[in-house]
Amino acid sequence: MRAMPLRPIRAPRGARRSARSWQTEAPLRMLMNNLDPDVAEDWQNLIVYGGTGRAARSWDAFHAIVRALRKLGDRETLVVQSGKPVGVFDTHEMAPRVIIANSLLVPGWASWDEFRRLEAEGLTMYGQMTAGSWIYIGTQGILQGTFETFAAAGRAHFGGDLAGRLVVTGGLGGMGGAQPLAATMNGAACLVVEVDERRIDRRIASGYLDRKETDLDRALALVTAGKPVSVGLLGNAADVIPELARRGVVPDLLTDQTSAHDPLNGYVPAGPAYEAALELRAKDPQDYVKRSLDSMAAHVRGMLELQKKGAVTFDYGNNIRAFAKKAGVENAFDIPGFIPAYIRPMFCEGRGPFRWVALSGDPRDIAATDEAILREFPDDPVLARWIPLARERVKFQGLPARICWLGYGERARFGAVINRLVRRRKIRAPIVIGRDHLDGGSVASPYRETEAMRDGSDAIADWPVLNGLLNCASGATWVSVHHGGGVGIGYSI
Repeated sequence: MRAMPLRPIRAPRGARRSARSWQTEAPLRMLMNNLDPDVAEDWQNLIVYGGTGRAARSWDAFHAIVRALRKLGDRETLVVQSGKPVGVFDTHEMAPRVIIANSLLVPGWASWDEFRRLEAEGLTMYGQMTAGSWIYIGTQGILQGTFETFAAAGRAHFGGDLAGRLVVTGGLGGMGGAQPLAATMNGAACLVVEVDERRIDRRIASGYLDRKETDLDRALALVTAGKPVSVGLLGNAADVIPELARRGVVPDLLTDQTSAHDPLNGYVPAGPAYEAALELRAKDPQDYVKRSLDSMAAHVRGMLELQKKGAVTFDYGNNIRAFAKKAGVENAFDIPGFIPAYIRPMFCEGRGPFRWVALSGDPRDIAATDEAILREFPDDPVLARWIPLARERVKFQGLPARICWLGYGERARFGAVINRLVRRRKIRAPIVIGRDHLDGGSVASPYRETEAMRDGSDAIADWPVLNGLLNCASGATWVSVHHGGGVGIGYSI
């Protein structure tokens, strides 16, 4: 890939800027932070997380964005079309400094095949959720959501919590990598099946996973001892999940976060060894996709069998049910989605996740915000539990960051608290605040965020677009609208 840097990308630290204001320095640092090797899954190919979720379309485009941001004035707006800068326009101080659209396709053409054709022509890129919007903070970005999902499952099914329970799942990528730590934070043991050994090693190095095993019997011995330990098992979930069903090993909680949203560049089919599968992906994409769909079918059949045997089973928003149904598993949607099962009640209260990042690079700035949020909301039991756990267990990736769940009015209130900390120099540089995609009104995704809406509006996609427009009108520094995040092309806005 032309113009790839010789050295890894890292966001600048400290209070000195290379851009003309913090309004442009902030997106510049966050773009670079998305590609920090401690953050991105494959920085050399601009892939941040989620299969092929990229921060920029090409290295040429990345460098052009950086140049534009460094020159951009406070009455100008940079327009980025699917990872490529296409123009700078005169606007005004309260307008966004950057507006971004990623992967948008006319609905009748919104298929993986058409997207890949356009991508191969250099006309688009897959931005996932937070890769192409420059607000990914590593696995912590989904950690509290996973923690709260598991906690809600514990309350709903196990009399209060998951202490002494077994969680079984698949996938240790940027999103799935949160699962083992979220499980052990809830007192459960966790077995995660992952086909790529490098991802297992990466999660151990970042503190999200405790152990690696290559043998199923040894892994089961560790996770069935009643202790809160997490084990990454090197293997393919399409093999391991049906094997657990055959053996009658029934977990308490069963889900999956493999990259099933993308049958070509995400999911890895059972059968060939991992490296051989990657060779097949490049050599014969059609055969690879067919094998992926067959494997997803076997994977979901195994999940359904364990569900019948008593495992509390749910889909974690990766679209594996839809692809399994496409491959012949007619009852794939007997597995419920995690949003209607566990998360929507919080959305109905106006609660949702948002993240903030210390542009200084100084962990003490996040420590100051941790203390401030506990002071500001002393009666919030979720915060009182989460912040101490996060401080103790979460390792920062790239720029120090934090994520938590608050209500809409509470988020604005905490934003004012952060402003005061910056103004009084209690914090060494400004803080970036990013609203999360997993939120009420922020995503239309019938197999994830908007699954099973009571009024049948699962596929209504006006809301995220209106959300983005309103953010532009309300003074947000940068705003992005995406297609295909989480569940893949054709399935979300």
